Amino acid sequence: MTLTARRVHVRRGRQGLELRVDGTLASLHRPGGDVTGVVWWALAAPVVLLPPRSRTRVLVLGLGGGSVARALRALAPEVEIVGVEKDQAVVDAARRHLDLDGLDLEVLTLDARDYLARERRRFDLIVEDLFVGSSRSVRKPDWLLDEGYPRIRQRLRPGGIVSANTIHEMPALVRAARSLGGSVVSFDVRGYWNRVVVYGRDLPPPREVRRSLAPHPALAPVLGRISVRRR
Repeated sequence: MTLTARRVHVRRGRQGLELRVDGTLASLHRPGGDVTGVVWWALAAPVVLLPPRSRTRVLVLGLGGGSVARALRALAPEVEIVGVEKDQAVVDAARRHLDLDGLDLEVLTLDARDYLARERRRFDLIVEDLFVGSSRSVRKPDWLLDEGYPRIRQRLRPGGIVSANTIHEMPALVRAARSLGGSVVSFDVRGYWNRVVVYGRDLPPPREVRRSLAPHPALAPVLGRISVRRR
């Protein structure tokens, strides 16, 4: 199963349907299975740390094929999700092969930088999953850490949380999060280079974070592969 566009293709792998962009695994969909892969579960998991009354609106920057949004739907079924993805070919592939429209999202095909400059709504959780480059040079956009994170903070409601995916730039991302004030922890995913940096003004210490995540049945299969650490 392959799209005609060379940069974006969908294939059936051992773990499910893989959406790849420039060789990088951007989304994983497991129809009828356990929804998605452990990294996307880790990115979505902080929604459980919010009080139920504060799980109203979530922003996903770098929607890809909707893997984080799919995990969010499993963890907080009633939440409003806004997904921003600049690549129309990615959105088209996700709609055709990964049932993106079945997730009941507001999908905006925009560059995240432009979106943050004009958006005025505020969010309880902001998931930042932005990368550029091919699989051998994947990295955060140049503008993100200096310009982007202050704008992300402006879009966060009081008591809100930011969850960010990083591979090679965790120290810089942690510094950007610390500059906003509050606490920072990481979800280190065993078997992957990915580290999920979680920031919030009211974020509890790592032991309490893990205790809050443990009761949710959807997270039970993946928590054994996630270490929570203060940063």
